[in-house]
Amino acid sequence: MKTILDDIVARKKLEVAGTIEAHPLEELEARLADAPPVRSFAASLREPPGMLKTNVIAEIKRQSPSAGLIREDFDPGDIARRYQDAGAKAISCLTDGPGFGGRLEYLKVVRETVTLPILRKEFIIDPYQVVEARAWGADAVLLIAECLDDDMLKRCRDKARELGLSVLIELHAEENLERIIGINDFALDRDLLLGINNRDLARMKTDLNRTEHLLSLEVARGLDTEGVVSESGIRTPDDLRRLRDSGVRIVLVGEHLMRCDDPGEALKSLLS
Repeated sequence: MKTILDDIVARKKLEVAGTIEAHPLEELEARLADAPPVRSFAASLREPPGMLKTNVIAEIKRQSPSAGLIREDFDPGDIARRYQDAGAKAISCLTDGPGFGGRLEYLKVVRETVTLPILRKEFIIDPYQVVEARAWGADAVLLIAECLDDDMLKRCRDKARELGLSVLIELHAEENLERIIGINDFALDRDLLLGINNRDLARMKTDLNRTEHLLSLEVARGLDTEGVVSESGIRTPDDLRRLRDSGVRIVLVGEHLMRCDDPGEALKSLLS
């Protein structure tokens, strides 16, 4: 049975093919000479959290397929500034248009507003999108295991590393954990981060237990949790404490913050 994620990936393949036809790779690569210096995304998040105890990637997201419109009053630059002032260590910026109300241009807006490193949050299915991320000012890209086979994941990862970008490799399904650990050296390459999405993108169901469950499996033994990111379903300081008990010191939080009148104050409350 087709899932929401299947529909998104099918749409994305058509979208990327159209973009490549309109703007060939050679044209895009010519813009890289003018791209701003890369900010260290993974290194920033691997730093000890200090008094705040958890390093937060704060997300800028206008809508989602499951929740619909999340925020009508939407100013990416202002939201990023509020996040930075509240103690975020990095920004995640959605660039998918039809599903999430994102635009590539938001990467440039956010970069010109704050000094934090920026993740391009996108359904990346081709290395072209990695080059695109670098050209528009992203410092890191998201690669979703459920969207990519081994060959394409490696190609996208290697292109990102060639361009100096950090990579957040995300998974939800238990069967993908061993696969992803097997084809990536998270201990050797410190610019790779492992993300555990508590939301099942196929069904859009969220369960914070997912991070704890996957980290308890035998295949995860020996995994350095310093580079593990828990994503989705995080709303309270108790959630952060619970994740810290599992060794997780990095989280990605979006929808909860974006629903609040002041996303920056919401982040401060979360980190209190």
